[in-house]
Amino acid sequence: MTPEQHVKYLAWSHIGYGAFFALIFGLFGIFFGVGMISAVLSTPGSAGPPLFLMVFMLLFMTVMFALFTLPSFVAGYGLLKGKKWAKVWAIIAAVIAGGQFPMGTAVTVYTFWFLFSEPGKQYFEQGGNYALPPGRQTWANQQWDHESQRQREGQYNSPPDWR
Repeated sequence: MTPEQHVKYLAWSHIGYGAFFALIFGLFGIFFGVGMISAVLSTPGSAGPPLFLMVFMLLFMTVMFALFTLPSFVAGYGLLKGKKWAKVWAIIAAVIAGGQFPMGTAVTVYTFWFLFSEPGKQYFEQGGNYALPPGRQTWANQQWDHESQRQREGQYNSPPDWR
């Protein structure tokens, strides 16, 4: 398979993982909401759980579930569009998905296997080198051997042109 095909399959596996767990989390939210409503509407004389606690738990679980699935959707979109930043998002999504056995673990293994293989590295490095230019030589990173120091003392470096 070509790296482009791997990226496409990797993108769809992240989107599939995110959609599956969004569905599971949505069903959980529905059941939790129905349970919350039935607990609040229970017999008037019994002391049910406080409404604010149930609403807080529902909101907390919704935010947590969104944090678990959102990186997978972002990684899948970026991989489908061929974006360079998608590699970082795919790694983040794979780390998060690693604990959800078996589907999340499979997505994690496939993500790491491809992204850290030679074809994966070449796929994301094509299109130019984006490394920073070499830095200025300073006293902190110079090699201090006396012979080269004496050679440099005899040379005159003109100041930079600030115009």
